[in-house]
Amino acid sequence: MQQIFNFLIRNKNSILFLFLFAVSIFLTVQNHSFHKSRFISSANWVTGGVYSWSNGINTYLNLEEYNERLIAENNQLRNIISNMNDSISISKQLDSTSFEGDYIFRPSRVINNNFAKIDNYLTLNRGENSGIQKEFGVITSQGIVGIVDRVNNKYSRVISILNSRSRINAQLSSTNHFGSLVWNGEDPNIVQLIDVPRQAPVQKGDTIITGGRSLIFPEGLPIGSIKDFTLDQTQSYYTINIKLFNDMTNIGYVYVIENINKDEIKELQEPDEQ
Repeated sequence: MQQIFNFLIRNKNSILFLFLFAVSIFLTVQNHSFHKSRFISSANWVTGGVYSWSNGINTYLNLEEYNERLIAENNQLRNIISNMNDSISISKQLDSTSFEGDYIFRPSRVINNNFAKIDNYLTLNRGENSGIQKEFGVITSQGIVGIVDRVNNKYSRVISILNSRSRINAQLSSTNHFGSLVWNGEDPNIVQLIDVPRQAPVQKGDTIITGGRSLIFPEGLPIGSIKDFTLDQTQSYYTINIKLFNDMTNIGYVYVIENINKDEIKELQEPDEQ
């Protein structure tokens, strides 16, 4: 202990200088918007690099599981292709680098994933340079993951479905009854579907999918299956616990979805100016 005190006394001037220097940098960043934005941008760049490095190790350790998922997904795609009748159309699509349709899918890799908090996020190794923007959906072959809410040149942040701010339109696969998908912050494998009217034929084991009222996700993407359900105090709406198809504690590779018609639809839905 005495050696520590002696060290502090010998180097008190240097320590004081470093402390005052750190305080001055903090005050400069806090009181100047330009410096603050540059600092945040640099911090995001450094954080993204650290996430990429640590995730590279984790990816290597989980290569076998990721390969199994890719094999299963490829098998599903082969089954779909084998059931299509127009072989000419198939050949044309397979030789094309882009598919005509309302949505564009971009592959990406998760380099950071939170799931133990009340508000959880994921970080992807793709950003504006790869065409990713805010309000793009994120999925895997097993189900939905979340929505992009922050982007820089090389990375993007995703609001996980395990987040108190997340509200996604979802419905029963067997009917058009829909509600809002939320999370109560308890089990990372269970989310809740609320505001489903009591007239809906809810049964355990039924599949829940994305609804058609979202400008972010296509209709029909898998979410999970009904674990159990209750009626609220007014006996008017169900609260349904959904067992997710995705293992949200182990997300590796994802697809980022762009709805190419979103801006046109949103513009049409805006109220007329008086």
